[in-house]
Amino acid sequence: MRTWARAVPATLGAVALAVALTGCNGSDSKGKSDGKKKGKVSSSAPAKKEQQTFRLGEASPPQKSDMKESSGATFTVTPTKVVTGTKAEMDASGLKKDKEDGPQIPVHVWSTLTHKSGKAMEIDDMDDDLVMRTNVEKRTRALIVLLGEAKWKDCPAPDDTKKLTPGQSEKICTTFLIPEGQKAAAVELTQGFYNEPLEWPVKG
Repeated sequence: MRTWARAVPATLGAVALAVALTGCNGSDSKGKSDGKKKGKVSSSAPAKKEQQTFRLGEASPPQKSDMKESSGATFTVTPTKVVTGTKAEMDASGLKKDKEDGPQIPVHVWSTLTHKSGKAMEIDDMDDDLVMRTNVEKRTRALIVLLGEAKWKDCPAPDDTKKLTPGQSEKICTTFLIPEGQKAAAVELTQGFYNEPLEWPVKG
């Protein structure tokens, strides 16, 4: 917000101040009260800070769809389990490796998506804000696998185009890749550019 400042001559400023004080003290120049009772000054309670950290198995607050096709719809995301894979699993997945990324290992996150209200939503629109944070504050989004180019033994790729309607839930497994040697620290759900993400810490 731009604040505009305007210079006021000292004499006029003093007069304005005196008038303001006279008009605010509830009495006339003779000190007589205007007969109104002085009420207590109302003070609003400090805003309650919304919960940011959850345990695995706890649902997020309702999230709003930002997609045009499902505008206004709400849903919740509940990460329930996190399992860190191995180098052997990475090698067996069939995933083409990028040498620039260095050695990586998979982290599988199981979540429950629940449609709460509004228009039908595709699963892909409900889980695309999930992020994996490592113990060295590195963040990565879910691995996008096209045309079965990678398969994980215990973490089948979800049907991203499946639609859910109010009251329906879907359990999914999402895979993230993190640098070998790092550990999964928390599952995060981004809340836009200016807000802190929600988080589900990973123990162990």
